[in-house]
Amino acid sequence: MRRGSIVALLGLALIAGGVATAVALVPTWLPEDASQEAGRIAFTFWFVIAICIFIFAIVAAVMVYAVLRFRVQEDDFEDGPPIHGHTGLEITWTIIPFVLVTSIAIVSAIVLSRNDAQAKDTLRVDVTAQQFTFTFSYPDAGNVTSPVLMLPKGRSVELYMRSLDVIHSVFVPQFSQKEDVVPGLVTQLHITPTRLGTFPLECTELCGLGHSLMRSQAVVMEPAAFDSWLKKQGKTAAPPSSTTTSTTSTTTTTSPSAAGLSVFNANGCSSCHTLSAANATGKVGPDLDNLVAYAKKANQPLEAFVHDSIVDPNAYIQPGYQKNVMPGTFGQSLTKSQLDAVVSFLVQSAQKSGNK
Repeated sequence: MRRGSIVALLGLALIAGGVATAVALVPTWLPEDASQEAGRIAFTFWFVIAICIFIFAIVAAVMVYAVLRFRVQEDDFEDGPPIHGHTGLEITWTIIPFVLVTSIAIVSAIVLSRNDAQAKDTLRVDVTAQQFTFTFSYPDAGNVTSPVLMLPKGRSVELYMRSLDVIHSVFVPQFSQKEDVVPGLVTQLHITPTRLGTFPLECTELCGLGHSLMRSQAVVMEPAAFDSWLKKQGKTAAPPSSTTTSTTSTTTTTSPSAAGLSVFNANGCSSCHTLSAANATGKVGPDLDNLVAYAKKANQPLEAFVHDSIVDPNAYIQPGYQKNVMPGTFGQSLTKSQLDAVVSFLVQSAQKSGNK
């Protein structure tokens, strides 16, 4: 090959590589890292991108050069020279892809191994997924539960995840970690947060009509603040009921139970239902501000109607809504005290709404 041809190929390769590099660097492809694992994933991503740019530059340069240099002339009707192969070239273009693919495999294996490695002081968090909510429990702190994933900065965390109904998936973009949650299995996900803040946590597996509402948050805080939060949650108890007497009525009304509100929020009821007392605006299921009217229509006492609707969601289907949308597992997943608390909360909220 002539020196001029080599220079032309190098020039074309530099141009193609520059264009590809600009396309790779200008857009924001990945969110800012918020965990050690995300940093390693980002390294792997850019390592593969660099290899792709290298390959693209070579292929584009050869293609453009061949099109311009060897294009057919209008008065040329001869066949091209016969080519029977080039052993050295064939060996070269076999070895180079082998080396590139092998390097990607090695880097990926190292990153996956490090991302799955647990430290000695790993915090365990049990994650329960169900339509359409996540619940996070901390067994090392007396099974404190939260609808939000609270994490200490700089500490290794292992999520032990299970599903009560269908396949879900836990994903926090800033952590660059995602794992399916499969019924009958306990799947694990390792995270080491490195940046303070609140990050979106969502289900990325189509799991039903309310899938788009299955969202939560991952909150990363300083270790001291996290320990303080755990202690506070462990000591928190439902406040005693208070009574208020209306100036126009002698009826005494008990305020909605804080414990019931906690159960309502922790189990994702606000994702699907509207309820003023919980500031919930979900549209998947019936409006719970109308519970009194629903109970009267079913000719059932309000408390029994609410209880039965939770334990057996298909018992009373309101017009415009479908069966088998609300999970039928709350009768098993909720303890008796939790079920009583949420029933009491909903009954009190319905009565307080004035929908009688």
